[in-house]
Amino acid sequence: MSKELKMPTKYQPQEVEAGRYEKWLEKDLFKPSGDKTKEAYSVVIPPPNVTGKLHLGHAWDTTLQDIIIRQKRMQGFDTLWLPGMDHAGIATQAKVEAKLAEEGISRYDLGREKFNETVWEWKEEYALVIREQWAKVGISVDYGRERFTLDDGLSEAVRKVFVTMFNKDLIYRGEYIINWDPKAKTALSDIEVIHKDVDGAFYHMTYPLADGSGSVEIATTRPETMLGDTAVAVHPDDERYQHLIGKKIILPLMNLEIPIIADEYVEMDFGTGVVKITPAHDPNDFAVGNRHDLPRTNVMNPDGTMNEITGKYAGMDRFDARKAVIKDLEAQGRLVKIEKMVHSVGHSERTGVIVEPRLSTQWFVKMKPLAKEAIDLQKTEDKVNFVPERFENTYLSWMENVHDWVISRQLWWGHRIPAWFHKQTGELYVGMQAPEDSENWEQDPDVLDTWFSSALWPFSTMGWPDEDSEDFKRYFPNNTLVTGYDIIFFWVSRMIFQSLEFTGKKPFNDVLIHGLIRDEEGRKMSKSLGNGIDPMEVVDKYGADALRWFLSNGSAPGQDVRFSYDKMDASWNFINKIWNASRFALMNMEDFTVEQIDLTSKKTIADRWILTKLNKTIEKVADLFERFEFGEANRHLYHFIWDDFCDWYIEMSKEILFNEDEEAKQTTRSVLAHVLDQTLRLLHPVMPFVTEEIWENIPHIGESLVVAEYPVVRPELSDEEATEGMDVLMELIRSVRNIRSEVNTPLSKPVELLIKTNDIKVESFLKNNTSYIERFCNPENLTISSTIKAPETAMSAVITGAEIYLPLAGLINIDEEIIRLEKELAKWSGEVKRVKGKLSNAKFVDNAPIAVVEAEKAKEKEYLEKQMLVLERIEILKTQS
Repeated sequence: MSKELKMPTKYQPQEVEAGRYEKWLEKDLFKPSGDKTKEAYSVVIPPPNVTGKLHLGHAWDTTLQDIIIRQKRMQGFDTLWLPGMDHAGIATQAKVEAKLAEEGISRYDLGREKFNETVWEWKEEYALVIREQWAKVGISVDYGRERFTLDDGLSEAVRKVFVTMFNKDLIYRGEYIINWDPKAKTALSDIEVIHKDVDGAFYHMTYPLADGSGSVEIATTRPETMLGDTAVAVHPDDERYQHLIGKKIILPLMNLEIPIIADEYVEMDFGTGVVKITPAHDPNDFAVGNRHDLPRTNVMNPDGTMNEITGKYAGMDRFDARKAVIKDLEAQGRLVKIEKMVHSVGHSERTGVIVEPRLSTQWFVKMKPLAKEAIDLQKTEDKVNFVPERFENTYLSWMENVHDWVISRQLWWGHRIPAWFHKQTGELYVGMQAPEDSENWEQDPDVLDTWFSSALWPFSTMGWPDEDSEDFKRYFPNNTLVTGYDIIFFWVSRMIFQSLEFTGKKPFNDVLIHGLIRDEEGRKMSKSLGNGIDPMEVVDKYGADALRWFLSNGSAPGQDVRFSYDKMDASWNFINKIWNASRFALMNMEDFTVEQIDLTSKKTIADRWILTKLNKTIEKVADLFERFEFGEANRHLYHFIWDDFCDWYIEMSKEILFNEDEEAKQTTRSVLAHVLDQTLRLLHPVMPFVTEEIWENIPHIGESLVVAEYPVVRPELSDEEATEGMDVLMELIRSVRNIRSEVNTPLSKPVELLIKTNDIKVESFLKNNTSYIERFCNPENLTISSTIKAPETAMSAVITGAEIYLPLAGLINIDEEIIRLEKELAKWSGEVKRVKGKLSNAKFVDNAPIAVVEAEKAKEKEYLEKQMLVLERIEILKTQS
């Protein structure tokens, strides 16, 4: 049975991809080679949260990583791509609690141990879903090394880091104003807070002086917090209020005396110049309170309701309490006015509720010394390389202005803080294990911020803290991290400073930053907009390869990409083009074997040209891959495959394959087989499924493209003379086809074709390749000569080294032909102007490589010649009109 019969006439991704991934896994093709003579190359996957299914952003992220690792594997590196998942404390606990709520159960009904068992069940269920999705997209990870941020090894690493940092005084426990999520009932770090503009108001009210001599006016956006005021403040230099400093006022509604203090924090020219001080509910007020030794009165419960201190407001939701407070102030005549405004308010990244600044005892990381080390690294040659480079400034800006990191979370799901308090004495113990007399100690109930464990991911996954671990010694630091710009602060920065602190090395050499997937209108995909796209549904319809091609083709590094089904259609069409070209090649190879491939025999101009084009494509694609410019690399691949290989070479190969010269046929089959093989190898990192399917059918050596050798330039197969000749030939064919199209003369109708040459080399080349001219131009009579006299009525075109005339008697309108030629003249005049401008630029001429300057000079000569010939033709026609 002929090989080509294994390939259906149409590309069917479901059939092509079915079972392929499992075959790769069965052969262990994704595991590191273990060959110590090879250079190691490692990537760790940004661990997706076990909160649900993967989205298009994950598909993009993993596709880019897979492209990198597949190419490096083919290039002979000992590659490791390590998979894993993140426990995602707040997000996962919220999902499980919501599920329990539907059953009328809370985590408190279950207790901590049973609740965590329930979350582990959730994790196992969704980890299975994620693995199935990874398989569907075709990512080539080593599942034998899969990690989870709560597995035993990573838990040991987390404890080691916490204890070490505590002993170095880099972790401390203290009472501070933190961001509080009243829905999740946990602390949040600054970067877990998203600021949104919302409608609000300044509420102006008066506080009476205790001595009855008057009152002061203050304004606040959060009147419910006034119940916890412990002072009002004025600027010490504000002459309006100096006589009040040290006096007392009566706190309305609470009927408490509180002091009037002076502090430079107050802005004299803002509002009334008098501000309320609530140390337990505002970070600036907290600092003022510390300076003046003010009490800290917390008026809210963890769920955002008012506590018992607030009297009649106790139990009210904070926003209901706001309304009640305003109503009562109005009733007392204390409300001056309500000034409507729009202001920026912090919202929890995870639950979406408005964050409450709240006094709380938490664990913190001292960031200044860690940030300094990370900033200093970027001043050395060994710095982390950000791609695109501009994101280094984003990273440094955050590092230079960093605050201490609140790392404790009031959750049950996560790494329990390795700290214990003595039940009798309150003594604090921090250690890798519980104290020996553990019955007398109680462990801190909080867990660590998810990012605390994720920050260790590049080295904890490699076996650290065992620095003798084989993986740690061989694959750390990682080579490349691929991630979105939205988590530079959350994750990238933290991995860098923790890696420097604990391994003395940067965690990775390169950080490739990509953007976000947006819808066709440029909007961020979200549930609220209902514009989300399930990548698995896209794969079901178009195939994984089409999705991967779109995702890797969509944009330059750092840029967002817009998803559209039109682009998916185009991706599928491109793969179908490859499929059909491959079928044609196979149908003409019969039982051709890899041993029969011979590229040393006499080749046609088309053979030599396509091999030269292939070399240039290999060189360009490899260089662009090295710079992570996948979209640009794909553009070169696309044009080589669609334009050069399919539209030109395959069509030209028919000239040989459909004739009787068996020796010539063997050469063309050899070129077809070689070019197709090398093209599939170039494409494989982007389109692994379809390339493997086709490759199995063509003459090849090796068990799989996954581990096949990546193409390299073969200089002996390049022929610049052939490229120059083919450029002329293609220009000729295009020009004749354009002229035929303009006068509605189909290719099937033979016409007279005159080619007046003005270059001996071009004339010789065209005469030696008349078979192509006859096949693609269908001339009734073909004349190639330097002595041809231009016909009076003919359509014409100027190409490199020649003029073309098609005497189309009765079909040509001289006036219309002049208009057409004037457009062509404008084109060449524009080219002349552009190249002259370039060559008159001293900076370009002095700094550009000599070869580039010489190429521009050659273009100038060519364009001037074409401009002159078109102008001459116009003048001739004008004498006939």
